[in-house]
Amino acid sequence: MAAHKKATRKTARKSPRKSVRKSAARSTSTARRTRGARKTPSKRWSQRVTKESDALDLEHGVFKQASAKKIAASLKASAEHSTRRKSGAYRSALSMLTFYINRAGRTLPKAERSRLERAKVELKHQFGRD
Repeated sequence: MAAHKKATRKTARKSPRKSVRKSAARSTSTARRTRGARKTPSKRWSQRVTKESDALDLEHGVFKQASAKKIAASLKASAEHSTRRKSGAYRSALSMLTFYINRAGRTLPKAERSRLERAKVELKHQFGRD
C-alpha cells in the first residue's frame, strides 16, 4: 500500500511541461529584423501621398493656409492644371481634401477641421456645383 501512495504522489507533483517553442509571430518579426537588406516602408505613407500624388501636384502648405477660399482656390488650380489625374478636376480636388481630413483623424484641431470643411463648401461653389 505504501508503494501505491508513492506512485500517486510522484505523478501529482509533476508540473505540466512548458512549451519550448516560440510563437510564430515572434519568430517572424525576429527574422524580419535580422534580414536588414529590405528597407521598411515609411510610417507616414499618407504624408507621402499628399506630396507625391499621381493625381495632383499640390502647392506647398496648401492645407495650412489661413482661409478656406485660398485652400479651395489652390486645390482647384492644382486639379485643373494636372495632366495625370484619372477623374474630373472637381472630384480630384475634393478627394485630396477629404483624404487629408480623414488621415489626420482625431489629431486635427477643431479650428483647422472646420476651416477644411468650409473649404469643401467653397470648392463646391468655385466649381459651380451648388
